Amino acid sequence: MTTVRPGATVPARWRPFACGLAFLAVCLVTATSGEWMPHLSQLFSPALTADPKAELPAPTQYSFRGFYTTVTFGVETPLRRELDARLPARLGDVLVFYRTELAKLGWQEQGNGADVRADHVQLAFASPVGPALLKLGRKDNSTTVSLVQKNESVATRANLLPEPGQAKLVFSNISDQEAALTINAQTITRAADAHGVALDLPPGKYAYELNVPGHPATTNVLTVAAGDTWEVSVGRDGGVWSPQHLY
Repeated sequence: MTTVRPGATVPARWRPFACGLAFLAVCLVTATSGEWMPHLSQLFSPALTADPKAELPAPTQYSFRGFYTTVTFGVETPLRRELDARLPARLGDVLVFYRTELAKLGWQEQGNGADVRADHVQLAFASPVGPALLKLGRKDNSTTVSLVQKNESVATRANLLPEPGQAKLVFSNISDQEAALTINAQTITRAADAHGVALDLPPGKYAYELNVPGHPATTNVLTVAAGDTWEVSVGRDGGVWSPQHLY
């Protein structure tokens, strides 16, 4: 198996985790609070008002909203927080709302990589606890919102912080059988119920294959960006879980 990303690759470095990240896949907690709001008086209100009860900055007006939190054992502070929402508002109004509300919280907009268009926005921020990313788009006459905030100190404590300019991939196997992951032109084998290992990868798109005896081979493609940490895991029953965006 070779990488799908064109161009040269750098030598990969797999590192075992002394803390045993094999349990990380099952100890991730995704606290989801999502609902549809059919109230027309809210859906078509022209003014966007901040919801003081929201876990991340969000308007009170929405047709759908979900909050997702990733944590690890022994650390109550979230490693990663995410908001997904759909708003009955123009993209320009939503952009003004977020620039205003995030500035109030001390989030500093970063110029690098900024992409502001009529139907799409992507802005990076430096929040008080770590990097953040805002994405806005248009779908079915609504504006979609994706807001992600990462906690750098928690990632450092959990050994999940990528090297500068790199992405990190964690491979965990908590099954009772040996598992093998092939990615970026190399195959890594993990014994049953073994500690996790981490691989530094340049940003790009990678095809990978996971093999567990007695189970069909699982193939997939994973796109990683600089500063991201993902996990590929084999569960207790030998089944392969969907990739988890850890950081």
